[in-house]
Amino acid sequence: MPDPDAIDDPMRDRILRATFKVLCRHGYGKLNLSDVAAQAGISRPTLYKSFKSKDELLSAFSEFELELLRHDLDRAIAGRRGRDRVDALLDFLVDFYTSYQMRGLIEIEPSLVLEQMTTSLPVLVDLVVPVLAKQVPDPETVAQALVRLSLCHYLIPGYDDDRMLEQLRAAVGVR
Repeated sequence: MPDPDAIDDPMRDRILRATFKVLCRHGYGKLNLSDVAAQAGISRPTLYKSFKSKDELLSAFSEFELELLRHDLDRAIAGRRGRDRVDALLDFLVDFYTSYQMRGLIEIEPSLVLEQMTTSLPVLVDLVVPVLAKQVPDPETVAQALVRLSLCHYLIPGYDDDRMLEQLRAAVGVR
């Protein structure tokens, strides 16, 4: 769980957003703190006040991304009930996975992306299960199917990307 004080820290937020941009360009293997500091428009010593090491920065970045994802999902389903809530979830998944800017990492560091997806799958499923609760007979299994199908579209863009929403609807059992 991210440190609540850190979430409201504008400098930390600025550094983490800069980290995203640098990662999109260079990947994890070539990430260096000088590039992050330059992208954030700060000095390295200023960066080191918030993050003592590259590992600490990457760990915080993972938490930051998950928190942003949670926030965006919550906003997408806010005030919706029943089928509308499920539809909002499916629209969110399509929008997120078709627009996520770190897709280029697949070409830069495919093995690392696959490794990260392995650890991310359960976390993503845990985000989706509550939205499906009381809407489908087995929310855990349906959430797993939705996440895997979405990740497949993300990792391997193809001829049927325009049919992703239909595929997600079929996985949920709605048309």
